[in-house]
Amino acid sequence: MESERLLDGRLKLRHLTLVTAIADQGSVIRAAQELHITQPVVTRALHELETILGVPLFERHHRGVTPTLYGESFVGHARAVLAQLRQAGAELGHLAAGHLGSVTVGVHLAGSNLLLPRAMAALKRAHPAVTVVVREATPDTLRAGVLSGEIDLIVGRLSGQPPRRLTQEQLYREPVRLAARTDHPVHRLRHPSLAELRRYPWVLPVDRTSLRAELEELFTHADVELPADRVECTSMPTLRHFLLATDALAALPLLIATQDPDLRLIDTPLKSISQAVGLTRPADRPLSPAADTLRTHLRQEARGLARLVE
Repeated sequence: MESERLLDGRLKLRHLTLVTAIADQGSVIRAAQELHITQPVVTRALHELETILGVPLFERHHRGVTPTLYGESFVGHARAVLAQLRQAGAELGHLAAGHLGSVTVGVHLAGSNLLLPRAMAALKRAHPAVTVVVREATPDTLRAGVLSGEIDLIVGRLSGQPPRRLTQEQLYREPVRLAARTDHPVHRLRHPSLAELRRYPWVLPVDRTSLRAELEELFTHADVELPADRVECTSMPTLRHFLLATDALAALPLLIATQDPDLRLIDTPLKSISQAVGLTRPADRPLSPAADTLRTHLRQEARGLARLVE
């Protein structure tokens, strides 16, 4: 396919919106319902787009449609273009309203209690008119938000391999330690083993997260079954209050556990578990001015935190 076809005036923004809706819904009918238009309009627009590109974007079957190899590639680029336009619209809206801009940052556990608040405070001291929106969610939800343009960047644990169309920047490494409330009976034990600790309730990360996989591997290596009495939680406020109200244990980033006066580290270092803390952002579009300024402050604050976890 000649790339000039995409610039000859036939490709419209509605094509990008329609193709991403079809990919998300897995059905032309559901895409039409989602966009509040008729099915023939969606079908016609998809045919136009495939004619422009010269390749099939979806395979049709009785349950709906699935993207072809070409479709997966083009939908990814379509999402990036739409995300860039949403960002441009948001920036223009803030400028028109007299603001300097806004930044939406996603966070999940690591970096949530010190790194991000300190960087936000520094940003607001320098630029009071910048609006900062913080969203807490699971890593996969946050990454989807970055790809769609709803989130500018993520502060938290980095994955071993950057997901497609995302780039990562490590700021420091932080150990993961077991913690419980300060008056928990477990603190009377000297170097308790995982088998002994398994007798207590646990708070574990949700399935399909990196920390959950590492904890499961740790239990397997020690030939100990995963605790049957457990809660799976990603919300730090909920997790913290549960720890204080029960005899539960939890694996937490060191800076979260040590900075909370109501929590105390358990005398069982998880030597095999540490995490790279840093930033995740889009690889195919630049950060907005406000997001780039926040990144600068995150880097500055991270240098001081790195010394606390050495």
